[in-house]
Amino acid sequence: MRGDDVIELLADWDRWLRVSDPRGRSLHVSCGAALFNLRIAARVAGRMPVARLLPEPEKAPDLLATVRFDAWGQSSAELRELYELIPCRRTNRQPFGDRLIPAPVLAGMRTAASLERARLLFLDRRSAADMLDYAAIAQDELARDNECLAELAAWTTGQGVPAHVQGPFATGDVDPIRDFGRRAGSARFEPRPQLAVLTTAGDEPMDWLRAGQALQRVLLVAAKHAVSASFLNQPLDLRDMRRRSDPHHRRGHPQMIMRLGYGPVVPRAPRRPVTDLLVQQA
Repeated sequence: MRGDDVIELLADWDRWLRVSDPRGRSLHVSCGAALFNLRIAARVAGRMPVARLLPEPEKAPDLLATVRFDAWGQSSAELRELYELIPCRRTNRQPFGDRLIPAPVLAGMRTAASLERARLLFLDRRSAADMLDYAAIAQDELARDNECLAELAAWTTGQGVPAHVQGPFATGDVDPIRDFGRRAGSARFEPRPQLAVLTTAGDEPMDWLRAGQALQRVLLVAAKHAVSASFLNQPLDLRDMRRRSDPHHRRGHPQMIMRLGYGPVVPRAPRRPVTDLLVQQA
């Protein structure tokens, strides 16, 4: 923090997963989500935040964004509602029900992504089945990478994430969640998961930060309608680990692959204390 008028968002490279995230894409997406929460909190507090992404990429690569509070402003009821949902939103790796998400809810999530300069693409049944196959193939390849497995084990243990938060083992043909190696119990998942892909126009650090902000806004809108979400980013992680470039597509570059639906209430994963995250500057 710099006084009362500017907050700087810094990358914590000690938490960077060097093996599975060599470009730092996932790190930027995560920080982008935190940046959106900061922007919403500022609006609810009556301040107007002005965010600048990557203000000094050459001189200060750790500085991902600055947020300046230039004026007082009023918050809308919609933003206050999203702010209240921040502590409620959580990843849900349990089986979802077969109920389809209504079209108006999907439209609201799509709009949320577009407000942050991203696109949310909902996959049809055939495309979703193909994506599940891609995720399974990528998961098998990741499971054969000893360095990746060691990093994953250190990360999940170091974060203190309990096995029941990471989801159960799948007993059927469909396994639509990421395997972190510490599942608890077993369950049959929905046979036709509802999937969506979040894309951005480019695939550079600034795009990743925008993707994180869009992701958080989409997930908060989903939480507003009791829609749960988990992620199937194995194909993206494998792409990053192999340092393969993503081919340009008219719908953008995929940054997150999401499974959406109506799931049970789940506990929140552990979070770092706020005191670990703040650096006060004179």
